[in-house]
Amino acid sequence: MHFLLRNYVRRVLIIGTPGLFLFLGSCEGLFKSEPENTPLARVGNEYLYREDIESILNAQLNEQDSTSLVTNYINNWAVKQLLFSKAQINLTEEQIASFERLVANYRVDLFTRAYKEALVLRGEDTTVTDLQLRQFYEKEKENFILKEKILQLRFVQLPKQFLNKDAVVKRLNEFNEEDQVFLDSIGVQFTKLNFNDSLWIPLTRIIQEIPPLTYENEGRYLKKSQFFEMEDSLGVYLGKISDIRDINEIAPLSYIKPTLRQVLLNRRKLDFLNRLETELLDEAVKQNEFEIYEKD
Repeated sequence: MHFLLRNYVRRVLIIGTPGLFLFLGSCEGLFKSEPENTPLARVGNEYLYREDIESILNAQLNEQDSTSLVTNYINNWAVKQLLFSKAQINLTEEQIASFERLVANYRVDLFTRAYKEALVLRGEDTTVTDLQLRQFYEKEKENFILKEKILQLRFVQLPKQFLNKDAVVKRLNEFNEEDQVFLDSIGVQFTKLNFNDSLWIPLTRIIQEIPPLTYENEGRYLKKSQFFEMEDSLGVYLGKISDIRDINEIAPLSYIKPTLRQVLLNRRKLDFLNRLETELLDEAVKQNEFEIYEKD
């Protein structure tokens, strides 16, 4: 990276933005004396330093690309500085005062947000037990309504030339322990498979995995406890539906566990921050660091 910079600033750079000419001397002296404070460009009283440019360069860039990158960066920086200077001259005092308040508020918000996040990370309890999830679910499950049909199913896709389809149909449909062992043993011959019928899967995902299945025909093939067989040019699709939950039904706990966990953690975070702010105000009042003056 340093090599790219040295090669770049050995030459004289003139940046040709209309009305703007920035002169950069040879780096033989530029980079040898106090490199941490060596300017690359100046606009008025504002300077752009070598270390500001180093962060944008990649060691894999060749000399031509690095030169172009640095030139564009300096030009963009210069234009921003010039526009900022012009804005301070040409904007009204009311506009400038308003922007200064916004900047001040943003600075305060930035610092306080970072500090609060650090406090949360230090004191947050991220443990959520199954009992807590179950209690929360039972209390508020009416708020967790499905917006899409979800299903539990066993499913395989067979190649078109697969010879023992009838055995797979029988085993997939009955699916006792012996059937599971058999299907697992020949699973490498399947194009796709899913034997975990305790997992809830959105209808959108199932339609993606089974091309012959559409929103128009899914009601005919996807019914609770129904076995289905479909076929297209890519293969044969076999499936057994274990259970279904329709739109507007309450979502099963297992399906929304990750969401519930995050909701609980977010509530803990809000409670923690509320307590923090209350304690902060109380302490400031006790220490006479904060008071509200009564109006006459």
